[in-house]
Amino acid sequence: MPEGDTLARTAAGLRPHLVGRAVLASRARLPGPQVGRLVGATVTEVTAHGKHLLIRFDSGLELRSHLGMNGSWHRYRPGERWRRAPSRAHLVLEVRGAVAVLFDAASVGLFEERIEALHPVLSALGPAILADEVEPAEVLTRLRDPARANVTVAEALLDQRALAGIGNVYKSEALFIERVAPFAALNAVDDATLARLVLTVRRLKRANVGAVARDTLSDRGPGPRSPRSRLWVYGRAGRPCRRCGTLIEARRHGAFPRRTYWCPSCQAGSA
Repeated sequence: MPEGDTLARTAAGLRPHLVGRAVLASRARLPGPQVGRLVGATVTEVTAHGKHLLIRFDSGLELRSHLGMNGSWHRYRPGERWRRAPSRAHLVLEVRGAVAVLFDAASVGLFEERIEALHPVLSALGPAILADEVEPAEVLTRLRDPARANVTVAEALLDQRALAGIGNVYKSEALFIERVAPFAALNAVDDATLARLVLTVRRLKRANVGAVARDTLSDRGPGPRSPRSRLWVYGRAGRPCRRCGTLIEARRHGAFPRRTYWCPSCQAGSA
């Protein structure tokens, strides 16, 4: 599933082609949002909050999309052939000089921006991991909600109500970098360790916002990267740990089974 850095990169890619331009035509797969209301409205902002992409308009409307596992936004020139079948398009926005197409989304909705604070999905989200104003103290307070006391630390990091934008890749990578056992109960992990995990995820995501492929092996800032991801543990089950040589393991777990990768030696107590 796309994570916060992917959505930030998507927003940055769409922004120059949409912001300041009026919607000439719009359509959505039925049943879907009444996007015909957007025709004539001018795009004022394209941004991301966690795993959600938000497009705001001068008419006071706001469009929210969640990509799920397979969704993606594409941008085409008018008349350019699409790289996916039109039948997979959930939403199409046409502006002067560009066509934005949302394919294979998990969900998409249109609502009044003024009620964003009451939106059933957005209002429940924690601070976005990439936001400038993230307060570690607020995140820790959310993570320490008694309802999460007995979940594993790996599950807690994925809870979008505590901190929005973390997925399986950065969860696994941060836990490895900080040598934290992913299946330890959250209430067994001290505040200092939780704070380090949050800051490590934030650092890794910020370093990868402008990258073609994810790289968690170095602290290089945005710039030219390898076209292939370079990761410590994610996707490397059965391969030697880059630190100690122990074989990396993977396991599905949690109420909504997600896969976690870890080194049983570097993250002792993980089993």
